[in-house]
Amino acid sequence: MLYYLNGIFVGLLILSNILAVKLFSVGSWIVLPAAVIVYVFTYPILDVITEVYGKKAAHRTVLTGFLTQLFAIIFIWIAIQLPAAPYYENQQAFETIFTAGFRVTIASLVAYLVSQNLDVMIFNKLKSRHGEKKLWIRNNASTMASQLVDTAIFITIAFYGIMPLGALLTLIATQYVFKFVVAILDTPIVYLLVSICRKRESKNTIESIPARPL
Repeated sequence: MLYYLNGIFVGLLILSNILAVKLFSVGSWIVLPAAVIVYVFTYPILDVITEVYGKKAAHRTVLTGFLTQLFAIIFIWIAIQLPAAPYYENQQAFETIFTAGFRVTIASLVAYLVSQNLDVMIFNKLKSRHGEKKLWIRNNASTMASQLVDTAIFITIAFYGIMPLGALLTLIATQYVFKFVVAILDTPIVYLLVSICRKRESKNTIESIPARPL
């Protein structure tokens, strides 16, 4: 199951980077990047990995995600530099969609590294205190804290000095409120995934025990 969770985690991470260029509005004053509807689900997956497979496995997942993002940035840059075919008319649109500003790219990578590792640290500390009990506390506490850090770091690095401080704080607040609500709603999903993973690992353990000769 760990391989599947790692694959889903990295896939959602790359997808969120692609969707980040689309902005959508909720009402007349809340504006969010489309990436937020995908990126928020990387945290519960990481919590499941930490819960079932431990802190080291979770840190490896975070590192894998970081390296994958770097490779994606490199290959996207190479794709942009390749000469367009004479009949390909969408080069400008391609560049517009896939070219992020340097500050935005740095902001994304820094926010990712800090917040995801913070999520693992908080979750692991609470697990050491509670054992396998109170999963909902460590899931929500770690996700809510790390999401706040992620939002604050990304928006500050990406947009500080570009927009007024009030608008900056409003952007942080509105994005965090959305992530906060999602963190609460995804708790049943975490419980379900943890249950599935533990049953799967228990089954694998039993099957790996050699049969005793009669």
